[in-house]
Amino acid sequence: MEAPAQGLLEAQPLHEADEDTVTDIDFTTIISEEEKEELKIELAKLEDEISTLRQVLAAKEKHLVEIKQKLGVSLMNELKQNFSKSWHDVQTTSAYKKTHETLSHAGQKATAAISNVGTVISKKFGDMRNSPTFKSFEEKVETTVTSLKTKVGGTNPSGGSFEEVLSSTAHASAQSSISDTRLPESEEELQC
Repeated sequence: MEAPAQGLLEAQPLHEADEDTVTDIDFTTIISEEEKEELKIELAKLEDEISTLRQVLAAKEKHLVEIKQKLGVSLMNELKQNFSKSWHDVQTTSAYKKTHETLSHAGQKATAAISNVGTVISKKFGDMRNSPTFKSFEEKVETTVTSLKTKVGGTNPSGGSFEEVLSSTAHASAQSSISDTRLPESEEELQC
């Protein structure tokens, strides 16, 4: 088999050394003076067009800002609108919808579980209140409150239910705070 001829249509890609060789070639010697002049004219035209386009773009951007100001559109409003649109776009994606449904379902299950726990706790407290241990505790508290009331000067040594004792204690406490409050006896005391 013969080795392929080396030439312009080499099958091998250019290497860095080859690229350096290409950049060292002076293309100005390859093109004629007439072509050089045409390229210089075309280059000047392109630079003028780019400059003109930049000026037109700047004028249009300035006009855009003026219109937005007249319409009352501020940067903050634009950001809000962009955010709202982006949020709406996110909400309409299937991934968001699926995640939302999953979290909603999980929230419903968690709510039901918490509700069940609350029901169980309430039932346990109800059962506990009817237990002999709680009844014994309640009787001890009633006995202690009754003996304290008797020692302090209470008038009902016969006792009563736990709720009655608590109610009478709260009533006595309210009465003592009212009696501790002295009303002014003269106008001078009122004005002080």
